Amino acid sequence: MSPHAPNEARVIPLRPKGAQPRTGTAPGTGTAPRTAPQPGPAPRTAAPKEPLWRDLVGETLRRERLAQERTLKDVAEAARISMPYLSELERGRKEASSEVLAAAARALGLGLGDLLSLAQDELARGARNRPGRGRTSPTARPGGRYDGLCLVA
Repeated sequence: MSPHAPNEARVIPLRPKGAQPRTGTAPGTGTAPRTAPQPGPAPRTAAPKEPLWRDLVGETLRRERLAQERTLKDVAEAARISMPYLSELERGRKEASSEVLAAAARALGLGLGDLLSLAQDELARGARNRPGRGRTSPTARPGGRYDGLCLVA
């Protein structure tokens, strides 16, 4: 039970007692505050966000489906997953299991490795386009692609 009367408002202070405001006038005096306003920290520019794997895989699934001019319903039925779930995968809203990804890839005529390789290519392409992120593996060559086992020319 609260120690306050039932119809009495409870005031919660926004700053500790005795703290001076940073700008404006001192409380009750009409004069400038005792302490001068301190400049805040310099705004930091946010580093570009790394893409999420689920977004890359979803974009790859959608790109492949649209390239084949197939509907969500058609691919979902072939993969034996629900159409809303496939839609959420394509939009990067769901993190799919490897079994679901393999089924979706097969429905598109791809292997799981093919799907993941395409998504990895997109990740690498994005990394090359971000400032300061263009590092590649020592085995990478222009025009080559790493398929998980070896570099494919």
